Amino acid sequence: MSKVRRVYVEKKPAFAVKAKELQAEIKSYLGISSVTGVRELIRYDIENISEETYKKALVTVFSEPPVDTVFEETFELGNAKTFSVEYLPGQFDQRADSAEQCVKLLNEEEEPVIRTATTYVIEGDITEEQLEAIKHHCINPVDSRETGLEKPETLVQNFEDPADVISFVGFADMPEAQLKELYSSLNLAMTFKDFLHIQNYFKKEEHRDPSVTEIRVLDTYWSDHCRHTTFSTELKDVKFDDGFYKKPIEETYNDYLNTFKNLYEGRSDKFVCLMDIALLAMKRLKKEGKLQDQEESDEINACSIVVPVEVDGQTEEWLVNFKNETHNHPTEIEPFGGAATCLGGAIRDPLSGRTYVYQAMRVTGAADPTVSVKDTLPGKLPQKKIVREAAHGYSSYGNQIGLATGYVKEVYHPDYVAKRMEIGAVMGAAPRRAVQRLTSDPGDIIILLGGSYQNEAQVMVGPLVGLCARNFKVDKFFLGIDGMDERGVKSSDHLRIEAAQAMAAQARGIIVLTESVKFHRDASELIFPYENIRAIYTDADVADSDIERCQALGPEIVTAAKRRS
Repeated sequence: MSKVRRVYVEKKPAFAVKAKELQAEIKSYLGISSVTGVRELIRYDIENISEETYKKALVTVFSEPPVDTVFEETFELGNAKTFSVEYLPGQFDQRADSAEQCVKLLNEEEEPVIRTATTYVIEGDITEEQLEAIKHHCINPVDSRETGLEKPETLVQNFEDPADVISFVGFADMPEAQLKELYSSLNLAMTFKDFLHIQNYFKKEEHRDPSVTEIRVLDTYWSDHCRHTTFSTELKDVKFDDGFYKKPIEETYNDYLNTFKNLYEGRSDKFVCLMDIALLAMKRLKKEGKLQDQEESDEINACSIVVPVEVDGQTEEWLVNFKNETHNHPTEIEPFGGAATCLGGAIRDPLSGRTYVYQAMRVTGAADPTVSVKDTLPGKLPQKKIVREAAHGYSSYGNQIGLATGYVKEVYHPDYVAKRMEIGAVMGAAPRRAVQRLTSDPGDIIILLGGSYQNEAQVMVGPLVGLCARNFKVDKFFLGIDGMDERGVKSSDHLRIEAAQAMAAQARGIIVLTESVKFHRDASELIFPYENIRAIYTDADVADSDIERCQALGPEIVTAAKRRS
């Protein structure tokens, strides 16, 4: 007997908005007027859950009793036709993942396995051909598939251990003809020139042969999406079609060519391409000294400028970020996810630059969404479906982080029927004092423990620090302090003390880094006595008497000038 429980959740008639919308689309868009009713049920298959937790989850996780009707195992179908849709294997099922996490909150000792599907019930006198048309409308083959109505015996998946990773023996010294043969057999997205470059790197830098995993990873990261090779393609023959905007566009392009000539005079490595056209205005402004407020950083992937802002009567510098992202083709084939990650990509870079995103805009291009589904290009999704689901995906991502989109513009033009346009742009900001851009030396490994960040002290504090620290063993723990007395080193922040003690417990030795003035500065709480400390590093202004006093209590004293004994 199956250990899997099945639950169907359906919105009560007054709240069944999506089901009513689908019925209206079937009638108006697909032209099937014989459909008298549509039901939409969310199906949950659940395993590894106790009876007690299941009963709680039934009315808290899987449903909301005021608006939902719950059916356990099965529901009354009557003479209606039905089909269910699930995500393709490998596609992320957010509803199932969220349900698993919520069930764990009810009982952290359990490890539930949950799968979801959407079940559609179509009422009315319809033919099999009409049912197939409805299925085609509801299922996007890029991310979903029809699934059977039978309940599986188990949801637990067992995977075979993968075979050892293959290394391309002799790759570094492989003759070009043989290398071409290998390149052709791998069906790579990169060019053969790229493949030659990789061979040269492994031969001269790594002095070894690569694995198939390394080649596949490089191929992914060197894809057109990541490298924007389309934007870097040299433009040699540019023409302008007749139209209202021909003259200003042509004048702008000629201005670009003049700027190109002036900026790149004497350089043979530069050529006209879309990427250069997009960046040249900024380069020109910078050369003319008109971008003095631009923040320059090796780590940020968004335009960042320094802006004076008045806060509570005081003027301070803020960083303002601007970033846009396009997801044209992804949105065309999977509208919800494509548009969602379009905005997500724009959000990612300001956040990685430590600025909070405040405002967004969306500009899209589509063909006529009102045309009949019969006029959809072969292999394409209907324009109406793209437009609607893309809007839902974009708003879904923004709503989850509370991002307001103040400007939305959708352009309709026949040429967008073959290529969707999806652009998201965001604006972020943060006080400049709150943004730390630090660098490391080559080979350094930096691990940031979880917890709350104290900006002024630049440290992580809280219980998560201790939980994370337990997983590490280190040789030296470097500690900053607020002061010291005859007992040991001290701090005035209890949270910092807790974090320091948790991390020090995993270290072989504690080294204190402090200014000499703190040898005579007191603080409220003791962190460590002197006998627990291996050494104290300080500046050259420390008094000899202080050195002798501390060394007598245990730790070695090291100054910035030279070591004193």
